[in-house]
Amino acid sequence: MPQKTAFVYHPDYLNHDTGPGHPERPDRLRASLAALQQNDVWEQLHHIDPTPANVEQIAYAHNPSYSEHIRQACEKEIPLSYDTPVGHESYDIALLSTGGVLCAAEAVVTKQVKNAFAMVRPPGHHATPGQSMGFCLFNNIAVTARYLQREHGVGKVAIVDWDVHHGNGTQDIFYEDESVFFFSIHQSPLYPGTGSKNEQGSGAARGTTMNVPMSPGSGDDEYMTVFENVLGPALQDFSPEFILISAGFDAHYLDPLANINITAEGFAKLTDLVLGFAEDTASGNVVSALEGGYSLEGVSESVVAHVERLNVNI
Repeated sequence: MPQKTAFVYHPDYLNHDTGPGHPERPDRLRASLAALQQNDVWEQLHHIDPTPANVEQIAYAHNPSYSEHIRQACEKEIPLSYDTPVGHESYDIALLSTGGVLCAAEAVVTKQVKNAFAMVRPPGHHATPGQSMGFCLFNNIAVTARYLQREHGVGKVAIVDWDVHHGNGTQDIFYEDESVFFFSIHQSPLYPGTGSKNEQGSGAARGTTMNVPMSPGSGDDEYMTVFENVLGPALQDFSPEFILISAGFDAHYLDPLANINITAEGFAKLTDLVLGFAEDTASGNVVSALEGGYSLEGVSESVVAHVERLNVNI
């Protein structure tokens, strides 16, 4: 059995230029990388250099014309939405971001490693089939779920989204897909305003979307309770073959964009729980991808705690 955690990163992720003062800035990755390199876990990781996703793979989760729309907007440096600026290189970097998560998934599904963390940007979980928003260009985690199914024959996939903002794009993509279970725990009220408990999927997929809105001020204990009492039984019932984590660390108590009070140790405990669920239901198959996290101290210490637990639990 493979006994390593893969770490996927590329320095080109720093070249996605969101402009001065934007919260989704390259320093998020610089700080997290520096913190990892100063930790003992760094030498224990299996390091993977990512390759870009291709346009056909992007279309697994997005409209066929979507990638060309993004390409043209980036070429002209036209913002994709009021909060999602792009630079000339952003299209290629977004393909590399999605590709980073695909490479992580390939390493796990082919048993090269036990689990993986892809430290990518731009993030993805707000990107809908046809709309970029919330700092996101391509929906990295959604493309990866479909990639596992279409290119590796995986059946049921579960996505655990603990970013402090609701993963509206991921929800939209899988709302009628009974083969993908989507769980989002997020602050409410907060951007983007979706993710109420009554959003549960539609048709044959009703019940495979699960939203748990949390009140401002919630912290480690409240999140642990939800994971143990709500998420765990739901994953047991769904019985996925693979678990993907949309690992946003903007629920950290220092984050400037939200009011949830998770500590780095709290994220470590949530990681332990998801890994335990994966052992029970998914042969331990876990791939985690960075989403949000806008306090440099908060995101860097949380990334270290998360990667340490991925590595320890092998």
